[in-house]
Amino acid sequence: MSDVLTLPLKFTDPSDLADLRTFATRARSIDDGAIRLQASGPVLAAYVCVLRPRLLGESTPTILGLRTMALAQPADTDVTVPISAVLDRLARAGQNDVELPLPPVTVAESWAGIGAPRSGWELLGSLQDTVLRQAAEAGIAEVAAIIPDKPGALVVNNARATVWGRGLPDAGGLPSGAAFAALTLGFLADGEQQLYRAGRWFRLSGPRGHVLARTGSGL
Repeated sequence: MSDVLTLPLKFTDPSDLADLRTFATRARSIDDGAIRLQASGPVLAAYVCVLRPRLLGESTPTILGLRTMALAQPADTDVTVPISAVLDRLARAGQNDVELPLPPVTVAESWAGIGAPRSGWELLGSLQDTVLRQAAEAGIAEVAAIIPDKPGALVVNNARATVWGRGLPDAGGLPSGAAFAALTLGFLADGEQQLYRAGRWFRLSGPRGHVLARTGSGL
């Protein structure tokens, strides 16, 4: 960890803080780790990690969740900080507050250093939210059935890699872990997600957020 001095982020509406709190809360329920806050001009991009390889050579895909929000004042910052620290600050925010004081301590996360492409995305088609929800729920049940009562780390990682690294049917190679991320982060409703690809990266994009998935072993 390291200390960093960064000005607060100022949002356009108090509801933006509530949206960020919901996003971070959902992410912490999956992995009580870190959140990357990348502000460029009038837009904040908030990244969280849903799945990632934890052992050398394992095939678990890297799956990130992304929410973007408008800022009232342009900013230029890129910090990775503990989710718990951000949630502590959001919990202290008043009903009409629009500023987020950033935690003073940053953390090093391997996934935060592998940014997805900003251009070159090819639209592959769309996937219905209902299809993604069914795939995610089936995968959750399958992982639960594989893992014994007192599993070791290797068993858990192998189960997740097997289930969430498997390609979704008719999705061009998109790993099923992307459906898990879309469901658990609250991105699915009753519509559809646009599916894009750029090299090893896939992107599911909908009104509530984006899921980024990088295929291949390792970070």
